[in-house]
Amino acid sequence: MSEVVLEQAAGLNHPAPKERPWLFGLLVAPSAVVANGIVQGALSYLFRQQGVGIGRSSEIISLLILPTTIYFLWSPITDFWIERRAWLITGAVAAGLIMAAAFHSPRLDTRAAIILMFLSACCCQLVVASCGGMMGTLHSEVARRKASSFYQAGSLAFGAVAILVMASLAQRISMGSLGWVAAALIALPAFGALATPKQTRGSGQEMGHTLSTIWYEVKATFFRWRAVPYTLLLLFPMGSGAAIGLLPGIAQDYHVSGQNMAWMNGLAGAFLTAAGALAATFIPTRISASVAYLCVCLINEATLLVLWLCPASPTTYVIGSTLYLFTIGTCYAMFTAVVLEFLGHSGKSGSGRYSIINSLGNVPVVYMTTVDGHGAKIWGARGLAGTDAVVGAIGGVILLAYFLTRKSKQAPVIA
Repeated sequence: MSEVVLEQAAGLNHPAPKERPWLFGLLVAPSAVVANGIVQGALSYLFRQQGVGIGRSSEIISLLILPTTIYFLWSPITDFWIERRAWLITGAVAAGLIMAAAFHSPRLDTRAAIILMFLSACCCQLVVASCGGMMGTLHSEVARRKASSFYQAGSLAFGAVAILVMASLAQRISMGSLGWVAAALIALPAFGALATPKQTRGSGQEMGHTLSTIWYEVKATFFRWRAVPYTLLLLFPMGSGAAIGLLPGIAQDYHVSGQNMAWMNGLAGAFLTAAGALAATFIPTRISASVAYLCVCLINEATLLVLWLCPASPTTYVIGSTLYLFTIGTCYAMFTAVVLEFLGHSGKSGSGRYSIINSLGNVPVVYMTTVDGHGAKIWGARGLAGTDAVVGAIGGVILLAYFLTRKSKQAPVIA
């Protein structure tokens, strides 16, 4: 199947519909509310209210985070039978209703509640996969970059808002009523998908032809030399954001009060990161996503020099954290742009391929959290920042040297 035939089949010579890339900041909200707002945000607070120990809480939350890593196992379903935007709404509504059912359990740490919350987390990953497939259909690089920025900004902002709403209402209304609030936060933003351009409907018929097309697309994306540097780009340590979860733990070493730490790493931190993601829209599209991402990552690692080399004072912590959180937001936005650059056009398997590529980006977060922790254990609080800065900078420089010197190649055109 030649690229010319594919291009004609994709209709790339026809004017693109109005793409509205800003909508992806709203469409990612269901996933943001579940993953960032509830599971990794308000849930530990709600557990403590019900007398659940920290050890038990961490075990449950670790389990509920798992779908964000393995969702590529079921997310390819969003490429079939109905439009991706319909899958997005279906996943969000299902996630919201199941989450509400979990909150109607006698306690949130019961087996039934945990199973329901796990299923809700699985359903909301259909939102992530659908968003990825839909972003892959955007025609212009400008639209893709904007979509990447709004997608990451929306994820961070809606997660922060969900934490604020859930925590503030937890002592005012019953747990069952709080479940309906959670359901509304999860499901309602998904209906913004109705404003997106009409997507190609997946087909459950002519399965042989469909599978043949999907296999071609998978080979065109993953089984070529071009995929190797992109895979390394996703797996290397720079711009992982692993230090985000560790910054609260070193605040006292910089003589920062608990209230200021909570503000810096809570709502203010989330909106700083979201602002950084939106700032990525100012990066010229003539710079490839991979090069721009690596440059921003190196800037992000450089901000850790403040926490590493400056005096251990509250001012150092605030300045260093502010610069780090803002630039990591830009890294996140450019990471999504890199994923879309690696993906190429969505074709028939865009959601599935996006899920696989995006899942690779979670690997550095896991191992760099461990590496940073060892740095802090050996060299103290400053060692955390220094370890992340050095390891990330080494990885970033190596890959930037490659991407600056390689011959530019277009991504394969996929119908």
